[in-house]
Amino acid sequence: MFKQKLILLAALASAQVAFAQQKPLTTNTGAPVGNNQSSKTAGENGPVLLEDVHLIEKLASFDRERIPERVVHARGAGAHGEFESYGDFSAYTKASLFGSKGKKTPLFVRFSTVVHEQGSPETLRDPRGFAVKFYTDQGNYDLVGNNLPVFFIRDAMKFPDMVHSFKPSPIYNKQDQNRVFDFLSHQPESTNMLTYLYTNLGTPANYRQMDGFGVHAFKWVNTQGEVVYVKYKWTSLQGVKSLTAAEAAQVQAKDHTHATTDLYEQISKGNYPSWELSVQMLKPEDLDKFDFNPLDPTKIWPESVAPSMKVGKMTLNRVPGNFFEEVEQAAFAPGTLVPGIEPSEDKLLQGRVFSYFDTQRYRLGGNFQRIAINAPKVEVNSNNQNGAYSDRAKNSNINYEPSITKQGTYADNKQYEYSTRKIDAETMQRVISKQNNFAQAGELYRSLSEADKKHLISNLAGDLGQVQNKEIVTRMVSHFYQADADYGNRLIKALKLNQKDVVAVTASAN
Repeated sequence: MFKQKLILLAALASAQVAFAQQKPLTTNTGAPVGNNQSSKTAGENGPVLLEDVHLIEKLASFDRERIPERVVHARGAGAHGEFESYGDFSAYTKASLFGSKGKKTPLFVRFSTVVHEQGSPETLRDPRGFAVKFYTDQGNYDLVGNNLPVFFIRDAMKFPDMVHSFKPSPIYNKQDQNRVFDFLSHQPESTNMLTYLYTNLGTPANYRQMDGFGVHAFKWVNTQGEVVYVKYKWTSLQGVKSLTAAEAAQVQAKDHTHATTDLYEQISKGNYPSWELSVQMLKPEDLDKFDFNPLDPTKIWPESVAPSMKVGKMTLNRVPGNFFEEVEQAAFAPGTLVPGIEPSEDKLLQGRVFSYFDTQRYRLGGNFQRIAINAPKVEVNSNNQNGAYSDRAKNSNINYEPSITKQGTYADNKQYEYSTRKIDAETMQRVISKQNNFAQAGELYRSLSEADKKHLISNLAGDLGQVQNKEIVTRMVSHFYQADADYGNRLIKALKLNQKDVVAVTASAN
């Protein structure tokens, strides 16, 4: 009996030591919590009291744990890393992250699927978002792109309609290929992107083994104000690996978060994935020398037109400590720029420069750039103020500029002014003159191996075969027929269409 008491006392002492080592549970205001197991009631069987502040706060916080889901790119994963510049590229841009060989810049990357919602399988056919946030010594720079080099449309006016057609039906609440291809049948410029998407590149094996593209053209500006247009590409040093439709189904049956699992497991093992960044360049005076518009995001720049130049390497070496605070609250926008990098006149990019900032303010509030994952590593000196979660802590009576009073005020710097461009034009709403909607899609098709062509036809016919309206199917196939006759004829055969109907639609379109 005495021995049992000793054992009990020892256990109590051990529990007290363990308790002393634990940090005390507190409310959100730091007050210690006395009981986190039972609500305060009026008697053992009485009603719960409203004065149980800890209970009310706990429930209220729980009720607000979710923020609005991203309209696009809702399903994603992220990782931290760094970028190392391969040289001094100041002849082209005054962006400091490219300013000297060996210069290292911390960064955060978010990979994502584009169309589907949070929790959706990572195996679905979909472009993959490839967004990089550089924490440079000139402020943050977001390079927001995809794993495919082109896009479906070329004008931001069409963006909401495109996303609406891709998203679930407002009646049945599921994606409907009838809606998708009804919209795309009116967008012949989508032919190039659809050809990429319906190859196996549309179902990457994981996030590590896929390339990334900035998609849009941007401007690099040097200290003399000279401009070159650039396109970005991230080349995976792990190689590119994709899944066939059958392989994607097998992977999904085992783990619908396979890409996130793979990324985090490999980084945790010390197998740090890396990508080389290269740029293609065009001088402003060369933009009109081709049979396509180089600022059209539905087009690539062939290497024969603009050879790639390697500018640096990105390595991912750390997984997030908290998924919500880092991955979910990470806010990317193509308007997050640094001196020396500016948007091109690409009409889709011009719309995204507004829209992405706007959606982040809606999701996360007006001070979303103050959230740790989005905050720059440099001092922020701004007269912006107030709003939800403001913590700028500016102690000055002067929150405007200019002011005779110099104390606590900020000054602009002329060396960081935007580049200038002479424009002599009338305002208009018009499609670009050099559309050339089908040539590059045909070149891509002809570059594929026979096996890849078979997968492309099978994947594309599988979705087009779900479309009930044969006029929509015929219009879509006519686009692929115009890209390449063999491409179109294979689809005609797979979908059991009448070739004369497709040819007739093609003729009427031209």
